[in-house]
Parts: sequence; structure tokens; C-alpha cells
Amino acid sequence: MVRVSLSLFVSGLFASLAGFSQPNPARPDLRQGAYYSEEEGARRLAETAQTYLTRAAWEKRAKLLRSGLTDGMELPARPDFAPLKPVRHSLRQLDGYTVENVAFESVPGYFVTGNLYRPVGLSGKRPAILSQHGHAKLLDARFQESAQQRCATLARMGAVVFAYDMVGYGDSKQSEHKLPKALKLQALNGIRALDFLVNLPDVDPSRIGVTGESGGGTQAFMLAALDRRVAVAVPVVMVSAHFFGGCTCESGMPVHKRPTHETSNAELTALIAPRPLLLISDGKDWTKNTPVVEYPFLQHVYRLYGAENRVANVHLPDEGHDYGLSKRVAAYQFLATHLGLDLSRVLKEGIPDESRNTVLDASALQVFTAGHPRPAHAAMGDEAVSALLK
Repeated sequence: MVRVSLSLFVSGLFASLAGFSQPNPARPDLRQGAYYSEEEGARRLAETAQTYLTRAAWEKRAKLLRSGLTDGMELPARPDFAPLKPVRHSLRQLDGYTVENVAFESVPGYFVTGNLYRPVGLSGKRPAILSQHGHAKLLDARFQESAQQRCATLARMGAVVFAYDMVGYGDSKQSEHKLPKALKLQALNGIRALDFLVNLPDVDPSRIGVTGESGGGTQAFMLAALDRRVAVAVPVVMVSAHFFGGCTCESGMPVHKRPTHETSNAELTALIAPRPLLLISDGKDWTKNTPVVEYPFLQHVYRLYGAENRVANVHLPDEGHDYGLSKRVAAYQFLATHLGLDLSRVLKEGIPDESRNTVLDASALQVFTAGHPRPAHAAMGDEAVSALLK
């Protein structure tokens, strides 16, 4: 774990500057991509931290930030969700876990698609984890090996795990990915995915975790910020003071710049406090400064609750932008500690062993097939899906 003092965070400046996006004249209310240089992002975060030196001051700011998230995403206080009525099929029993294909309706006419992983041979209420994925050129991220490995291993550790598609990915082909309000739709899908998990009879609703990488990391920290049912969060290679997300699904709606305030993903992640939070960062993307910028800032916020031991950073300076094995191992250890999972169930010579997992073909994990077609009332096309969000 990396530990750096807040004083170093406040004083630290960076010699190397990242390229940064120019303001979008058509959308001055948005902060997108690497909007600030690394130096500017660090300076702004340090200055912001000095405006809440007490818990009361932070909680006043946190209330404003949460309102900014819900207002910027246009989230209604009571979303018009459809009855879940999950479709479940193709249950497979593998080595220490099962996996099945699942779909359920979120807003009327839109279906969340994914896979449910469960441990074998355990009784009683289990912790549960939402697994969100990042962007991939082939739109197949849920099916990729790293995603399957983490879900299978967490299930073998005793968790009920639901991995689900981004809009436009995998089975979620009711529209293209980059809808203007994709951020809203993915937030609603995440809330409904939590509803799905907590309604399973073998899930302990007080022990829910979220984890994802890159754009999935954005989904993880934003969902945890919005919904207090999330007890533990592990956003991977994402949280940054200067980078605001490179896709419409992350920064295409005005959640960072409001009429009342401006904020960053680092500050939005602080809304998770004092719940357990692990940042996993690396040396080859916009999280390369996490040990001296974002992590000390989050320590500052957690310290206001007397909960500094609940926030951690695993920094891998020689690695890049992925959810590779070393990052998964760090997540396994943190989630085991804070959700009550049994890490010993997956250890071999003291190290988490994924060799017992089965990486399935995408066709085996698909929800909508000839035998299980997408429901006829599903909205199809960008215009029809966008109309669901008005």
C-alpha cells in the first residue's frame, strides 16, 4: 500500500505535463478528457481540499456534489423502473462456481445483460459484487479473459458476482454506445443491477461491492457515490484529478461543471467516504500520479471521519491501463478483507490461483440467442433508446 502525506500532495508539482483538451465551445458546461494539465489538476484539488478541514465542512460540500451528480445526469428522485422479471438460462457448474446468462429490464424497454457467477458448496447469505467493464474496440469486454477471471475467482472466494454490459456492448445492442445521455442510462442500469443483486435470496444486502477498470472504474465510483447500498468500491486505473473520462458515457453530461460549483473525478470518488475504497493505479496512464495527488486527497477526506484505514492505494508504476493479474490480486485481497470473503479458497502456495477458472467462449455467455430472443417490446435504435431517457 502506498502512503503519502497530505503536505506532499499540497506542495507537489509535476515537471511533465500531459496533453490536455481544449474547452468544447459547443458545450462549455462539460469537462472532458484530459481537460487540465496534471499540474493544474493537482493544484485545483489541493486548493479544494483546504476548503473543508472539518467533517461538517466536507459534508456540506458532499451534499452539493451529490446534487450535482443527480442533477447533471438528470436522474429522477424515483426512477420509473420496469419490474425486474429476470431472464436466466444456460446455468453451468464449473470448478467451485456456477455461471448463468441473465437479462432484466431497467427502464421500460431497455434490458441490462450479463452473467451471474455464484460459489458452489456454501450456504447462508453471501456478499455480492457488481463487475463493470471498460471500453474495448470489439465491444466484447464482458467476454474477455480478464473480466471472466475476476468474476470466477471472486465467486470461488464466496461472492455472488454480476458482470454486465456497457450500453452498446456484448448483448446490449439496442443502441450504439455513445448516446448523448449514455451516462444517465448506465447510472440507471447500475442502480437496477444493485436492485437485482439485493433481491437474490442468497445475497447479504449489507455487503455489496463494485469494481471495474477504466470506463468501468468510472461506473464503479459514480454508482458508489450515488447509491449508499454499495459498501466497498475498487475503481481500477481511472480516478484522476485532471482527467475526466474520455467517453460520452463518462463525461458527456454536465456532472463536473454546475452553476454552483466545479469538481473532478477525484472529488466525486471522495463521496464514497467513509466506506472502504481501494484505488488501483499504474504508471502509464492518467493515474500515474495517484500516490502523490488523488490518494493523499482521499486520505484527507477519510481522516475527517477517523477512517483513514479504510482507504488504500495499490500503485503499479511499471504497468499500464488494464485489469491484469497483479491488479486483480490487489482487488481480491481488499474485497476479501472488507466483504468477508474467504481468500484461502483460491490460494495456491499463498498466491491467488486462477488456473481452476474456465474461460468460456463469448457464445456460451450470450444472453440473447435464437433460443432466447430479445423481448419484442425492447426499444431498438439510438433514437428509440434516447426517447426512454427523456
